Amino acid sequence: MCTYVPHVPYVVYLKEVNGVKNGVCHKKFITDNNKYIRVIRHYNIPIFIPERACPFQCIYCNQQKITGQDTTIDYNDIVETINSYLLSIPEENSEIQIAFFGGTFTAMPINEQIEFLKLTQAYIKSGKIKGIRISTRPDNIDQNILNILKKYGVSHIELGAQSLDNDVLLKSHRGHDYNAVKNASKLILQNKFTLGLQMMLGLPGDSLDIAKETAKKIIDIGAHETRIYPTLVIKDTSLHTLFNRGNYSALTTSEAIIQSAEIYKIFEKGNVKVLRIGLYPDDNLIENEVVAGPDMYNFKEKVMTEVWRQQLENLIDKTSLEKSIKIYVSPKQLNFAIGYQASNRKFLFDSFKRVKFYSNSKINNLEYHVDYY
Repeated sequence: MCTYVPHVPYVVYLKEVNGVKNGVCHKKFITDNNKYIRVIRHYNIPIFIPERACPFQCIYCNQQKITGQDTTIDYNDIVETINSYLLSIPEENSEIQIAFFGGTFTAMPINEQIEFLKLTQAYIKSGKIKGIRISTRPDNIDQNILNILKKYGVSHIELGAQSLDNDVLLKSHRGHDYNAVKNASKLILQNKFTLGLQMMLGLPGDSLDIAKETAKKIIDIGAHETRIYPTLVIKDTSLHTLFNRGNYSALTTSEAIIQSAEIYKIFEKGNVKVLRIGLYPDDNLIENEVVAGPDMYNFKEKVMTEVWRQQLENLIDKTSLEKSIKIYVSPKQLNFAIGYQASNRKFLFDSFKRVKFYSNSKINNLEYHVDYY
């Protein structure tokens, strides 16, 4: 069983079963006497560099509105942001990365990339920071750039693949094709970085079948991580113009949930870690800048509810009304299995006498165990 240690934040001890370390996403494990595993909580300190040096304006993109920032960068502000986050993160049992997001990091002049990376070096040398994560475009990766990133402690590289269908990439004004993603990914993996490939749903020319193929290609390329972002129509973008002309239809919330659930299951089966499902915008973006697209509030919870609903439906048969049921799931999945606003429990109540959910630390990911009584 999982034992939570009182008065020690974020620490949990789990037994090792058949050499498999049971735990949750974003956590590493340190063996203790070969019997128990101490879980290390992972944190990112996000530094947004919106549209910095990005050579393209993709059809959906207005980073200034998405992040709420302009393109002016103050290095002192970055240091203050890092220090502020470090004060709020417990030092014990934490692994912390600095993450440069929002722009095309490796499209900046080399000297400017180095200036950003130099800001992190004192934190890395002190041991407060364990690594650096950057996001960039696949057509801005080469061996020289990777050498510099490695020298300054970059450990994770995320590429904005968005789609691996050439027609979708063309219609979305991405400025690169599938081969650019494939070649950049190969180089990143050869240089022993952790590779993330981000994807979007609902881009012009996209469909669920095309998105599934993109997910499968991401797995085949060898990505360790991914993010799933349904497309939102932001004011003053080319997609907004296309939408106003009636030449683009945004995904509904229901469509986005179903598609995201299908893509999530593909990545789960392919052992690719899903870092995020949906954009996490602030209230200003939702109220003032998004003109169309799925509702992002509680989006991940709704997607995971759908994933679990599809699994739990398999429990229902002609004799269900005569049974009561206990369902055991991973502690991390318990709320998702019960469902957003307990919706999965409610629909099972229509088919069983009684329904009870329990957590069991020996159960992993989307696995579950059922007892009837």
